[in-house]
Amino acid sequence: MQSAEAVLDVIRKRGERGLPIERLYRQLFNPQLYLVAYGRIYANTGAMTPGITRETADGMSLEKIGSIIDALRAERYRWSPARRVYIEKKGSTKKRPLGLPPWSDKLVAEVVRLLLDAYYDVQFSDRSHGFRPQRGCHTALSEVVDVWKGTKWFIEGDISDCFGSFDHKLMVEILSEKIHDGRFLRLISHMLKAGYLEDWRFNDTLSGCPQGGIASPVLSNIYLDRLDQFIEQSLLPEYNRGLHRRSDRRYRAVEYAIAKARRHGDREAVRALRPRLRSLPSQDPNDPDYRRLRYVRYADDWLLGFAGPKHEAEEIKSRIGAFLRDELKLELSESKTVITHATSQAAHFLGYEIRAQHSDTKITRNRRAVNGAIGLFVPRQVIRQKCALYMSKGQPAQRGMLLHDEDFTIVAKYQAEYRGLVQYYLLAQDVFRLGRLQWVMETSLLKTLAGKHRSTVTKMARKYKSTIETPEGPRHCIQVTVPRDRGRKPLVARFGGIPLKRQRTAVLTDKRPVMASAKRNELIHRLLAECCEICEARTDLEVHHVRKLADLNRPGRRDKPAWMHLMAKRRRKTLVICRRCHEDIHAGRGTTPPRK
Repeated sequence: MQSAEAVLDVIRKRGERGLPIERLYRQLFNPQLYLVAYGRIYANTGAMTPGITRETADGMSLEKIGSIIDALRAERYRWSPARRVYIEKKGSTKKRPLGLPPWSDKLVAEVVRLLLDAYYDVQFSDRSHGFRPQRGCHTALSEVVDVWKGTKWFIEGDISDCFGSFDHKLMVEILSEKIHDGRFLRLISHMLKAGYLEDWRFNDTLSGCPQGGIASPVLSNIYLDRLDQFIEQSLLPEYNRGLHRRSDRRYRAVEYAIAKARRHGDREAVRALRPRLRSLPSQDPNDPDYRRLRYVRYADDWLLGFAGPKHEAEEIKSRIGAFLRDELKLELSESKTVITHATSQAAHFLGYEIRAQHSDTKITRNRRAVNGAIGLFVPRQVIRQKCALYMSKGQPAQRGMLLHDEDFTIVAKYQAEYRGLVQYYLLAQDVFRLGRLQWVMETSLLKTLAGKHRSTVTKMARKYKSTIETPEGPRHCIQVTVPRDRGRKPLVARFGGIPLKRQRTAVLTDKRPVMASAKRNELIHRLLAECCEICEARTDLEVHHVRKLADLNRPGRRDKPAWMHLMAKRRRKTLVICRRCHEDIHAGRGTTPPRK
């Protein structure tokens, strides 16, 4: 039996050559792929969240993988409807529907995703950055900064209910162009049409990829790859012309006048003409023989940069809308798909404000290098919204929900929230504006600590203030140190200490889990060892999961069972045990000691 890495490598090479693939369904019979899939998703937050049944990652076993493969081999595997819940939509009062499938469906969907990703990812456009390995928001934004200089108009694209509007028939047709395997296509079709339960009433899914579905990201990229091809193969060649803009006549006339004044030794004339030269463009911005159109996409968010007249930008927008409507059966949101002037207005993409900069007074290496360069900025609204989370009545306030936590935990939580936001906006030229958020969060942190200890902000600051060294010099921070015995290093949690300085090379790519295998993944290695970690039995092995390690150390728990001590000692959320021990754990009985 081939290893998972070998199977995916063969599929990937076929995708690189652009060759169609057959007999893909047979790969679903390989247990190694399911172990890889399990190793990638068992640590996800949703692994312990049930769907319409009580099945979760808890109780995972090789026997369960075997039963899934048997059902697939006989083509009697059936996708279960997802349990639908609603989560708040970022920056809106609306709520986003989220589908929660059972654990078995998650496992099979991850295997499907592995196969599709290996085949299609190497064929996707380089301008697509969403849900792809080694790519993410920062790579998309860096492309805009590095390549889009001279952009005059931004076309911000927004597709109405994109993920919920994918046409199932068209999705299968797109897959069938390169996947010549009827059984695999039927499996995908049944997955798309599995439906969902809302308030315990069944509803058909007539269109769309379920949000929250494991295979949905790669399916959406396959679907929207047609949009990438249309723009790259039709629009870009048509609207990109000319190597350089022609010289501006007014600029050349003043330049000639300066040269003439220098020949005659008229220094006063040179000084008078130079400011006028700096106020004129060196190249004709309205050159009819020069056009540039650029494109980038992250999931269903896309942005176009155009150097040319506005009426052609309107034409490009209408052509994309017609393509989406006629070819992909999707609709552009007219209110959110807007054309903005690059210099006087700001486009909004992936949480950043994007503008073309202009300054006739900033001279770098004897030229106006900043003119036309793309700049990234932190939206003021983002800073206000984030500050509001830590304020009450216009002032930083304590967070009551954290008053019963340890000081170490409180500081670590504040730092995690602050660090995540700062690292995301490190590409912004004005990342220093997050200093306002740092002050609000630090004051809120000190008030929370003061409320916990019935003390004052001044005393807490005096107790926990510290100075650390960073690559940009010393920085002040709030630091809590927890000493440990046996010569181990103390635990340190600190808030702040992050230089708010732009990093041009900051890269934040989508997380790519490490490929799991019997050699590399510790959990799978323990499962394949076929030995219960409690009683050392070697039959009917399952994996016991807990949601988080904190559940093992809840205050008030005095007589913890042996299995809990074992998991806490090893700092693992999983324990490979036999079925009898697993039943004892869930029944609250004592587990069986190791056999002699």
